[in-house]
Amino acid sequence: MKILFLGDVVGISGCSKLTNNLLDQIRINKIDFVIVNGENADKTGVGLTKEICNDFFNCGVDVITTGNHVWDQKDIMKYIDEENRLLRPHNLFEPAPGKGFQIYTTQKDIKVGVLNLMGNIFMKKCDDVFETSKKFLDKYKLKKDYDILIVDFHGELTSEKNALGHFFDGNATLVVGTHTHIPTNDARVLNKGTGYQTDAGMCGDYDSVIGMNKENSLNRFMKKDSIKHFPAIGEGTLSGVMVDCNLETGLADNIKSYIFGSQLNNT
Repeated sequence: MKILFLGDVVGISGCSKLTNNLLDQIRINKIDFVIVNGENADKTGVGLTKEICNDFFNCGVDVITTGNHVWDQKDIMKYIDEENRLLRPHNLFEPAPGKGFQIYTTQKDIKVGVLNLMGNIFMKKCDDVFETSKKFLDKYKLKKDYDILIVDFHGELTSEKNALGHFFDGNATLVVGTHTHIPTNDARVLNKGTGYQTDAGMCGDYDSVIGMNKENSLNRFMKKDSIKHFPAIGEGTLSGVMVDCNLETGLADNIKSYIFGSQLNNT
């Protein structure tokens, strides 16, 4: 079984690249299941809407994860209670709309668990991610409750993401980071069989500052005249990871970075 995970979709550039190309990429790469982090997909670069989610589902996305910008478009708070394919971080303070973990059954009767987590350092306040993860692993088991487990860890620090990867090693198929919008060159299978990459990168215009207009961003850093951040609108690139999953063990046979677009190259 092959899973494609795509990092944060940013603005119109990311959405158009995804919706215009994903179905072909699924066919070409023989992808069985697609997870996309959509928390920056709105035209403003923060949050997402019901319409965006439906566009993603119609172009082949199976599950949408999010992060610290999940509530930035307010209509999503009602929609997330109605749509179980849209997740918010599992360790948000309760009560919160929606869910942070779900099990999905594919057409081939494979159970795929998707867990959305958020970091604690330099992020919005939420429950301790390691305590939440320990409680999760005490309750759910790979190859008992699901055949595959994918963990999206939305966090700022590479060290925090690295540590959580090792924490889940042997108990998840894939742990992949999101949020920083820059793909890291460390895709690998950890010692106990879990696929890992510190950050999947973003789906958006890389001729930018993490997806935002570069001239405006430079002005903000240099304390010149600027306005609120807004997304760059050049051609987008899709960025993430592809994982070959072993259905006997539930672990990863292979993982590699995935990049589709003209702005970056696979290594």
